[in-house]
Amino acid sequence: MPLACPICRQTYEPEPGFYYGAMYISSGFSTGILLAIGFLLFYLAHDPPLWVYITTVAAAVLAVTPLLFRYSRAVMLYGFGGAGFDPRYATH
Repeated sequence: MPLACPICRQTYEPEPGFYYGAMYISSGFSTGILLAIGFLLFYLAHDPPLWVYITTVAAAVLAVTPLLFRYSRAVMLYGFGGAGFDPRYATH
C-alpha cells in the first residue's frame, strides 16, 4: 500500500493523537445528544423519573454510536488534519 494518495498526496497514516482528538469530538457529540434528550424529556414528558432519563439517553447513544464513530473522525480529519475536498481531484 502506498504511503500517500497518488493524486492528492494526502497521507493515509494520521498524525499521533488523531484518534484521541476524535474521541474528544465523539464525547462532545454524545454530550450534545444527552442534553438534547434531557431537555426534550423534561419539557415533553413533564420530568419523568431518573431511570427514564438514563435508559433513553443510553439507548439513543448506543443507537447512533456507529455514526458518532465515523463522523467524529471525519470532523477531526477535515477540521484539524489538513484534508479537504477539491473537485479537480474528483475527476481523476
